[in-house]
Amino acid sequence: MNPFTEKVIHIIKSIPSGKVMTYGQVAKVAGSPRGARQVVRVLHSMSAKHNIPWQRVINAKGEIVMADEESAYSQKAMLESEGVHFLANGCIDLKKSRYDPNIIEEEWI
Repeated sequence: MNPFTEKVIHIIKSIPSGKVMTYGQVAKVAGSPRGARQVVRVLHSMSAKHNIPWQRVINAKGEIVMADEESAYSQKAMLESEGVHFLANGCIDLKKSRYDPNIIEEEWI
């Protein structure tokens, strides 16, 4: 497995429940800012084998872009069950649900 693929798998596995990242965001963090399509390839070919939470990766507009309607419905249902926020237009509210691995979220007591 090449280093980029290993990084992509690690990054996606680190996305917390209730949060999402975009394909481009994952690619950039993995060291290839123009590698969004490679992220798609990794998800398509390795999600099951490596138990990757594929549902947490979406496009830059906050849309679910599964070609298969049943898979898109399944992805939305999984994200909703994790607490991901959707807007009225069906897009994910990236202001509330986008994960940035470079920002440490603190819980205030």
